[in-house]
Amino acid sequence: MGSVKFLRVFFFSLLPFLIFSSCSKTIGWGVLLWYTEDPSIPSGTVLPVYVRSNIEQLWIAGVPQAYRSDKNEELIEIPLPHLEFAKNKKDAEKRALDRGEYARTYAETLQDGLPVRDQPENNSRRVYRLKLGEIIKVLDKVEGTSAISTTGAPLPGDWLLILTENGATGYCFSYRLKLFEHETGPLAQKERDIDTAGDADLDIMLSRSWYPESYANMVSSGEINIDDFSKGWGFDSGTESGTARIFLPNTDLRFPYNRIKKEADRIWTFEGSTLRVSLRSESSLLVQYADQNGQNRSVAFITLPETAENIVRKENEKRQARFQAIYANGPSFFSVNYGTVTFTSDKRFSWPGALGLPLGMLGESTLYSGTVDMGRYLGKDLEASYNGALVLIFDAVSGPKDELTFLYSMEPRGLRFEYAPPANVTGLTINRADPYSPVIYFSAQ
Repeated sequence: MGSVKFLRVFFFSLLPFLIFSSCSKTIGWGVLLWYTEDPSIPSGTVLPVYVRSNIEQLWIAGVPQAYRSDKNEELIEIPLPHLEFAKNKKDAEKRALDRGEYARTYAETLQDGLPVRDQPENNSRRVYRLKLGEIIKVLDKVEGTSAISTTGAPLPGDWLLILTENGATGYCFSYRLKLFEHETGPLAQKERDIDTAGDADLDIMLSRSWYPESYANMVSSGEINIDDFSKGWGFDSGTESGTARIFLPNTDLRFPYNRIKKEADRIWTFEGSTLRVSLRSESSLLVQYADQNGQNRSVAFITLPETAENIVRKENEKRQARFQAIYANGPSFFSVNYGTVTFTSDKRFSWPGALGLPLGMLGESTLYSGTVDMGRYLGKDLEASYNGALVLIFDAVSGPKDELTFLYSMEPRGLRFEYAPPANVTGLTINRADPYSPVIYFSAQ
């Protein structure tokens, strides 16, 4: 190892002489994709390239005069993935121009384990997982398939071609990224004036994820509203952006501030805003602020034993297991009075016989196929009599889609549906059965 290190040092010590005494000084030109700190050269800069070392996995490039702080900074080593090579200056300048919109755009990851894929598609192969807070380089915006939330709704954002510091490239959806521009200096978002030294409580307040109290109620009851959990509701202290945020149903408030100042034990003010935060326990936070009319408001937040993303993932797995039990017992079921209902593995159904349901249950524009939603729960008094509840969401030619909620029981050779009218449903929970509602007996085919 010592001899290899010596040869490397010897090679690079002779490199300026070899380059500038050579008849052909450059092997090409390149566009810098990832900024260099010493000397400070921003991404998007076109550089002359003298050497490619596959052994060291480095380019040797020239430092433009504008970025030299002393006469010795004529050459710089650049990791191979951090420079896009072209054979001539004209081609390099064209590539730099093509990347102009994102030449100095970077992003911070807002989610641990965020996937980087080999194509701008939800189901394409994952090539890399980003860590929470990891900084990446945005190379370009590309066309791709819509990213879908856990509820099946499209997510806002774009597919981006990205580069990680260690050289991985691929496509990442921007919904969980915080984009920012970078010129020179350390590559990090500008932090606020916050000193957590000696204040363990402040560190707890800033480092934990804070959710609405309703999330805790859902977790304790086991009745998870995936749509609510996927909204990202909660309190964000904004230590990176300098803007705290209260995000709740019908409420999205932002509070730019200059610094966080300790007011009393476990109480802090966000100077430059009306925000005041009290840590009531390690899992409970009270956030106070003045609304636009000057009225004082208070909102309570809590922590959860695991991330909201994990809770949503586990809930989806439970729902899939409940649906799979029905599907495996069929997937087609026949009723003498209501014909055949058939389920498919992607949680869809076809039920032409639904035409025979009592008048008023389905509209005139309803088609007799649709999707299955397993996100309903049984009240305590119903758990002994039924296996679960589901919603059939019927496709429609136009207008809103009809939704019918059914209690269901798995029979040895079939399935029993019992209609649950909206009056018997509170939120996602069926509180009671209706003795006058249609009961449908299906036999497995």
